[in-house]
Amino acid sequence: MEKSTVIGIVLGLTAVLAGMVLKGAGLETLLNPAAFMIILVGTAASLFIGFPMSELAKFPLLIKMTFISIKLVSRQELITMFAEWASITRREGLLALEAKVEDIEDPFLRNGMRMIIDGNDQDFVRDVLLEDISAMEERHKAGALLFTQAGTYAPTLGVLGAVVGLVAALADMSDMTKLAHAIAGAFIATLLGIFTGYVLWHPIANKLKRMSKREVQLKLMMVEGLLSIQSGVSTIAINQKLSVYLTPKERVQMQASKEGKLIEQEA
Repeated sequence: MEKSTVIGIVLGLTAVLAGMVLKGAGLETLLNPAAFMIILVGTAASLFIGFPMSELAKFPLLIKMTFISIKLVSRQELITMFAEWASITRREGLLALEAKVEDIEDPFLRNGMRMIIDGNDQDFVRDVLLEDISAMEERHKAGALLFTQAGTYAPTLGVLGAVVGLVAALADMSDMTKLAHAIAGAFIATLLGIFTGYVLWHPIANKLKRMSKREVQLKLMMVEGLLSIQSGVSTIAINQKLSVYLTPKERVQMQASKEGKLIEQEA
């Protein structure tokens, strides 16, 4: 499970609910069916108008993705894997990697490995893999845009809900106590609109974008590794080339890990 999503939602709810209590506002004022109707149904209506059904159908899956930690191969593991493959290629040739293909879990990496083993031109391999990454980015952007737009619509619909509530409240000004309660209730729609927009929809869009960026960087790293193996570069060279994708801290950790393994082998 992606704990940060759960923690963020809990903190967001706590901040609003505790803030209302500290300000002396009763939590029962949140039980406003009209406000929920305007914000939630209104946001849904805006999305249906603005997006095709093929993209809207992915909405539940995209929400689920923010709660599930997607397991991707680590960059350090990828470097170690490519270094091993480069060593095999230099000793036995590209065809020796054919036995490794079925053990590769990532479909993108497996497809790239098959292409270089089949002897395809390096430019062709690069173009196919980069087009695959580009298509994936477009799909990810479309998914994140759903939540970005929902985050844009919800606060504005909150203002609309407040206006509707005020119209209803001011229609009868004979009882000032009821009028005060009605005005307070009118602004619940604004509260819900801002909360859902800036605590839910926009942050979810941002998380999806970050997840996409991480996956794209990993796939670009795979492309560089595959093309390097096809070129027949040395293990040292492939380590140097792929290490640029690591943070300085990760490079230090990886170097320390290699030194530890060498000490164990010598012992």
